[in-house]
Amino acid sequence: MAALGALVKKVWSVRRVLVLLCAPLALVPVLLSLPPKEGRCLYVILLMALYWCTEALPLAVTALLPIVLFPFLGILPSNKVCPQYFLDTNFLFLSGLIMASAIEEWNLHRRIALRVLMLVGVQPARLILGMMLTTSFLSMWLSNTASTAMMLPIANAILKSLFGEKDTSKNMNREHEEIQASLQQNKLYTVPTELQFLASTEDKDLTEEKEVASDALSDLKKEEEYKTNIWKGFLISIPYAASIGGTATLTGTAPNLILLGQLKSYFPECDVVNFGSWFMFAFPLMLIFLLVGWLWISILYGGINLRGWRTKKSNIRVDAEARAREVIKEDYQKLGPTKFAEQAIFFFFCMFAIMLFSRDPKFIPGWASLFAPGFISDAVTGITIVIILFFFPSQKPSFRWWFDFKAPNTEIQPLLTWRKAQETVPWNIILLLGGGFAMAKGCEESGLSVWIGGRLHPLEGVPPPVAVILITIVIALFTEFASNTATIIIFLPVLAELAIRLKVNPLYLMIPGTIGCSYAFMLPVSTPPNSIAFSSGHLMVKDMARTGLLMNLMGVLLLSLAMNTWAKSIFQLGTFPAWANIHAENATLLLPAVENVTFSALNKI
Repeated sequence: MAALGALVKKVWSVRRVLVLLCAPLALVPVLLSLPPKEGRCLYVILLMALYWCTEALPLAVTALLPIVLFPFLGILPSNKVCPQYFLDTNFLFLSGLIMASAIEEWNLHRRIALRVLMLVGVQPARLILGMMLTTSFLSMWLSNTASTAMMLPIANAILKSLFGEKDTSKNMNREHEEIQASLQQNKLYTVPTELQFLASTEDKDLTEEKEVASDALSDLKKEEEYKTNIWKGFLISIPYAASIGGTATLTGTAPNLILLGQLKSYFPECDVVNFGSWFMFAFPLMLIFLLVGWLWISILYGGINLRGWRTKKSNIRVDAEARAREVIKEDYQKLGPTKFAEQAIFFFFCMFAIMLFSRDPKFIPGWASLFAPGFISDAVTGITIVIILFFFPSQKPSFRWWFDFKAPNTEIQPLLTWRKAQETVPWNIILLLGGGFAMAKGCEESGLSVWIGGRLHPLEGVPPPVAVILITIVIALFTEFASNTATIIIFLPVLAELAIRLKVNPLYLMIPGTIGCSYAFMLPVSTPPNSIAFSSGHLMVKDMARTGLLMNLMGVLLLSLAMNTWAKSIFQLGTFPAWANIHAENATLLLPAVENVTFSALNKI
């Protein structure tokens, strides 16, 4: 096994080297077949997309390539590329990451999770619902990966209390099958030990005993299948809920913020997307999808039995649920009484959410209207709150020192230290966001986005609602094999130009594309949460494929429903906005020149 692992690593390392060396040479024809500036920009984008999809380089390192390649190839000067890595959108995401780090530091997320599980009950379907609600809520503020990694140990502890050790039950079942096979080989009756004793005394009861034994074996098999299915349902619901929950807030997942950043780059006058408006649109969609997903998972894995919902529960299941209830209660009691630090973090967390939501909710004037227009953004709000965490005390302040000069002068520990933030905040995500913004800026400045728009005229006859469904399906399938961040970075410029060609609000296509990147449910490699759940060893690829296929389909349909109903009033999707019209006019002026250069370049080949 170790030799096989070493061989796989060696093959993977050779593959990475081949991709690193061959990809730049294989993409050279792109430079020759397009206008000079547009061709060079497309060359960089395709190279980055290839590196992102194959992970030949770490994702964050690939995101740094525009800093080197754009200036060298004459696409953008360095003073325009580098600022893209530290836009205010990056700082909004950074504030969310730091807040999540403080929540994890004081175990507030675990207290919330256990409290919710105590409230929903311990029946399998209710527990799956509790797991999904808790994971999705945490994923709105923490990263999807962190939410999954925190909830899976809790799920495993509950499952063990319900059903015992999964591996032990497998071994017992295997031994039982071996015993049955040996008995059948020797033409002996397959009956339990107690029945064998009774059978040796009375021959007349042999037929009845065989029937009882057969019923017992059938019940045992059904119980074992029930346990296995519930175990799978628990484990598969957590990563799915994390992916769904991350779509509800702008800071929940990286693609949402990439959308915000690219909107500011392409359409500087667009101000309809902020934390409040996004939450009003995405939170109801998340709740509906979460409920539908819970029903599907519960029915598929036996949490809800449509046929036998009136049947009385066996004593074994009643005892198991009582044990699970005790495990949850015991874990909650281990946390002890609520600490001052937890109360403080919860207060600042609520302030963080309320201030972001109320800054500029659009339907009423927000508190940002008290300041000069354009000066206060979501990044200012988020960073203001998280700065407080670095000096606010983690223990209840005492004023004894001011009145008693002999009192010890002890150092006060803040809610979050910079060392802890350095260790827990995934800084590579900031670089990944910056790479996406730099790529978008290069597409805009080089004219590549205009060139792409000129090639999309066959799609002009597609009705916009159909285009939304097709775009979501394509991106959801693409993100099954590639990083969701890399996927949205590649697709957003194309969607922006397609919307201009179709004369529809760009948000009508860009928002479904963004959320569709989070709907990756079918494969273990699709997202880190899926990989974490799959690594538990209790799930198979076919389990995720059959569950995720319908989840993807439901996500596409629900997203299309949301875009054509309440999203229209929130983002004014019914009209072609003025901020998009300005960009369209500029693109129209550039397009004839670009097309002439394109045709002359193609004629020379």
